[in-house]
Amino acid sequence: MDFALPEHLPGLLAEMDAFIEAEIKPLEQQHMQYFDRRREFARTDLDNGGVPSREWEDLLDEMRRRADAAGWLRYGLPGEFGGRDGTNLDMAVIREHLAHKGLGLHNDLQDESSIVGNFPQVIMMSRFGTEAQKKEWVEAMITGERSMAFGLTEPDHGSDATWLETTAVKDGAGWVINGAKRWNTGVHRATHDLIFARTSGEPGQAVGITTFLVPTDTPGFTVPYYWWTFNMPSDHGEVVLKDVRVPDDAVLGEVDHGLDVAQTFLHENRIRQAASSLGAAQYCIDRAAAYAGERIVFGKPLAVNQAVQWPLAELQTEAQMVRLLVYYAAWHLDRGSQSAPHVRGAQSAPHVRGAHMEVSDKVSMANYRANRLVCEAADRAMQIHGGIGYSRHEPFEHIYRHHRRYRITEGAEEIQIRRVAQRMLKFGRK
Repeated sequence: MDFALPEHLPGLLAEMDAFIEAEIKPLEQQHMQYFDRRREFARTDLDNGGVPSREWEDLLDEMRRRADAAGWLRYGLPGEFGGRDGTNLDMAVIREHLAHKGLGLHNDLQDESSIVGNFPQVIMMSRFGTEAQKKEWVEAMITGERSMAFGLTEPDHGSDATWLETTAVKDGAGWVINGAKRWNTGVHRATHDLIFARTSGEPGQAVGITTFLVPTDTPGFTVPYYWWTFNMPSDHGEVVLKDVRVPDDAVLGEVDHGLDVAQTFLHENRIRQAASSLGAAQYCIDRAAAYAGERIVFGKPLAVNQAVQWPLAELQTEAQMVRLLVYYAAWHLDRGSQSAPHVRGAQSAPHVRGAHMEVSDKVSMANYRANRLVCEAADRAMQIHGGIGYSRHEPFEHIYRHHRRYRITEGAEEIQIRRVAQRMLKFGRK
């Protein structure tokens, strides 16, 4: 078994680092209030529901514009969308590499913004959209002209998505939607909200849920408030839909099969999320190890103490195990895609969807272990740094607060573990 990375990746990462140094770091240096001790305070519009300030989001837009012009932003997308057909393994290595560099404009995970874009919505549209929808949406989403929030979670339903209470009733040439959604990230600027609603069947049934592209300026669509969270700014809106009318062409995918759309979004995110958490964890481990070697206490380096050595050694061991698992899962996803014309562009093929499901337990393993790891690594880095580690002059508290949410979002870790148990114990299989 060959554990070497594909030959093109080391050179690719070096090119990427050169681009960051030449184009992104100078831009970051001009706006250090968003990255130093002031970061959340500078980024947050405190008088407007706690959402991201427009100036901060404009800076992220400029970063993405530069990355797109240099050919990096669309790397993981198929060539037909202007991408470079980056594989799942490519994306895992890149996401880990960028997060391992620490905080910066090149890869601000708080806003899911990176010089190498993660576009689950584009893959979702590519797989399920009509030709007219693809033409209208794909390029517009990449450039930011259009954007969609994600309306699956409800006030009374999170992981139990098949029990959602939002309904859509057929009415002539369209639908009438009523219900409420929670944690609609990015809805403050989104042109549309991707609303999942029951159109048939009974509560708890997977079939009978449909996905709708709802313009956020539709009458009856309101955002009464935004949830303030552990990590600010917070663009997670509460959405209320009262007699919201949409036409038939607002349906994405097949009527009654909307959970297929949701699963695509989640599967596309989970493996890359795991890679990002791994990279951030390695950053914390490396910083803690370096500090332990430099800090002199009682006349000796802090690193000579086993109370410091052992926790770091265990974290480093865990990081290496998670790394191998992340790469293994990504490699398996690519093997399921290898007979297609190109890896990323072939995501609509049935065998590729099957590949996602066949390796979903490995993806779940990597996801929940990586998300736990980064929280543990950030906490240990704080402890080893002492008081300065607890301060906002070091990045560990920010890393912890950001990555802690990933143990809940995109499927709580309990759901990920349940997925592993289902595969292991053959629940739900004939």
